[in-house]
Amino acid sequence: MREKFWDLPLEKLTPDEWEALCDGCGKCCLNKIEYEDSEELLFTRVACKLLDGHACRCSSYQNRHDFVPECVVLTPKKLKEIHYWLPATCAYRLRAEGRPLFRWHHLISGDPEAVHRAGVSVRGWTVSEAEVSEEDWEDHIIEDLS
Repeated sequence: MREKFWDLPLEKLTPDEWEALCDGCGKCCLNKIEYEDSEELLFTRVACKLLDGHACRCSSYQNRHDFVPECVVLTPKKLKEIHYWLPATCAYRLRAEGRPLFRWHHLISGDPEAVHRAGVSVRGWTVSEAEVSEEDWEDHIIEDLS
C-alpha cells in the first residue's frame, strides 16, 4: 500500500487501501431506526448478528451477504448517498467530508487496539439482533456516536 494513502481522494484508493481505511470500531454494524416522516436517524446498541462484539468486526465478512442480504457494500459512490448513516467518527465519512483521521486510527497510531482504548468502538456494549426483536429496538437507542 502507498504511503499515507488515506489522504488521497477515496476514488483513488485501491481495493486493499479501501478496506484498510476501516477503523474497526464496529459502529456501522449497529442497527438504526429511521423515521421516514421526520427523516430522523437513531442508532441503537443492537448489532448485526454477524458482529463479533469483542473484535468489532464482521464474523463472516466475505460471506456476509449469504446471511445478511441487506448488508451495505460501502463504495465511494455509495458513501456519497449514505454518509449521514455512518457515525461521525467513521474514517470513511471523515475522508468523504475532507477531514483527517483521528490520532487513534490504526493507520495513524500504528495500533489496531487504539480505537478501543480511545473508547470509540462498540467493544463490550452491544446486544445481538438475534437476542432482541425489532419491535424492542427503541429500548436500545443510544444518544451519541461521536
